[in-house]
Amino acid sequence: MTIPFQLAACAEMLWQDKPIEWRASRLTELGFGVGLWNWPEHDLARLEAVGADYTIMNGYLEGRLADDEGAAALLKSARETIQVGRRLGVSRLNLHGTGLGEGGIPKLQTDVITGAMWLKARDTLNRLCDLAEDEGVVFTLENLNLQDHPGCPFNSTADVLSLVSAVDRPQLRINLDLYHTQIGEGDLVRWCEKCLPWIGEIQVADNPGRCEPGSGEINYAHIASALDAMNYRGPVAMEAFASGDPEVALSAFRQAFTVTSSIG
Repeated sequence: MTIPFQLAACAEMLWQDKPIEWRASRLTELGFGVGLWNWPEHDLARLEAVGADYTIMNGYLEGRLADDEGAAALLKSARETIQVGRRLGVSRLNLHGTGLGEGGIPKLQTDVITGAMWLKARDTLNRLCDLAEDEGVVFTLENLNLQDHPGCPFNSTADVLSLVSAVDRPQLRINLDLYHTQIGEGDLVRWCEKCLPWIGEIQVADNPGRCEPGSGEINYAHIASALDAMNYRGPVAMEAFASGDPEVALSAFRQAFTVTSSIG
C-alpha cells in the first residue's frame, strides 16, 4: 500500500472554530500540506511562524480574464499576491474565470461568452504567464460548477482545458476540482485523462455535501487507482468540509488515496 500523491487540505474548511494558524499547524502535524484561500483575512506573521508546507493559495483578489479593465485589475492583484505567497513559500497560485464574492458568487455574472471574450481571456492568461515566468511561480485555473457559482465564465472543465491547452505554457496549469466536475459534467476518470498533460493540482470533495471522500456518491478509491495508473504524481488536495470530526475526515481522505500498487 502506498500514497503516490502529495496530499494537502484546505485549512479554511476544517476546524472552523480554531484560528487559521492552529489549523495549519495541526494539518502539518498530521502530515498534510496546507491550502489557503484569501490571504487578507489572515495574520501572515503567525502563518509564517507555523512553518507549514503551504501548497496553494488564491492568486488574486480582484479582476477578470475577459475584458480590459478586469485583466488590468487581475494582473495588479496577482503581482501583489505573488509577494505574499513568497512570504509563505507558496509558488502555486489559483485563478478563476472571474472574481468571486461572498459565498463564491461571481462579482460580475456572465451568461454568454463571445469569441472576443475567449481571445481576451487567452491574452490575459499569456500575460499572467509572462509575470509568472519572471517571478518563478505557476498559476492554476480552476473549474467551477454553475450550481454553486452561477454566472461564472469559463467555469466548466471543458472551458478550463480549452484555455490552458491553448496557452500551453508551463506557467499555467489546471486546478482540476473533481467535486465541480462531478456536478458539472461527471465522467471523472476520463476528464482526468484528458486534462492530465496540464494538471497542476487535483482538488477533491464528495458530492452531495462537499465533505470528505466516502461521505457521498464519488468512488474516490477508484479515481486514486486510475490516477496512479496514469502515473500522476502531483498534489491532491481535500477542499472539503468535514461531515463530522475533521481528523476522521482527513483519515478517510488519506485512505481513499492510498493505492494497493504503484508503477513508480
